[in-house]
Amino acid sequence: MKLLAVDTATTSCGVAVADGRTIVDRHAVISRVTHSRHLLSIIDDLLRRNRLAVSDMDGFAVTRGPGSFTGLRIGISTIKGLAAATDRPVAGISSLEALAWHFHESPVMVCPLIDARKGEVYTCRYRFDNGRITALCAEAVLPPDQAVAGIDQPCVFAGTGVEVCGPAITAMAGENARLAPPGQNAIDPAVVALLGIERLEQGLAENLDTFAPVYLRKPDAVVQQQK
Repeated sequence: MKLLAVDTATTSCGVAVADGRTIVDRHAVISRVTHSRHLLSIIDDLLRRNRLAVSDMDGFAVTRGPGSFTGLRIGISTIKGLAAATDRPVAGISSLEALAWHFHESPVMVCPLIDARKGEVYTCRYRFDNGRITALCAEAVLPPDQAVAGIDQPCVFAGTGVEVCGPAITAMAGENARLAPPGQNAIDPAVVALLGIERLEQGLAENLDTFAPVYLRKPDAVVQQQK
């Protein structure tokens, strides 16, 4: 199965192509401007240099959130458009789970943290066992002290929210904290691709009519309308 994966959940805009369990190529950029400016060009460049076309893909994968509201909409709408044009299935991947997979060989708990702005983070807690991941709680958007509360065992913290939670991690996790190296604080589109292939092989494709970003909280525009 050939699959094109896209991640636009944070400031990183990443694209990868996988063929089965092999990563053919990947490319990611960190950008503070809207991903709509370069996502399609990254996809086009990646496919061209590997002599591939969108029509060669057997499926697609994209991070479904949580993360940047605008970024998620761009990534999901792009992939839905490609899938509709080629009649191929789409796998939606949790951005927190994709981030946690950097540490799939870790014997300790993994706590990904994605900056949610407004002094909060998107987070969840995971444990890996023989290559299988288990979520220990529901995905949530929380202030730093609640995101780190109750961690009384060794735990890996990773993601763009680590800086936001720095003081809380130091105060509440202390010696139990294992901070990820800088290179592992961004979602790897190759991981999104491999998780996407796994989900599609399990028959877990998204319904394109209802597939939408997972925000965990209401966009500001909706909040303003309800005031």
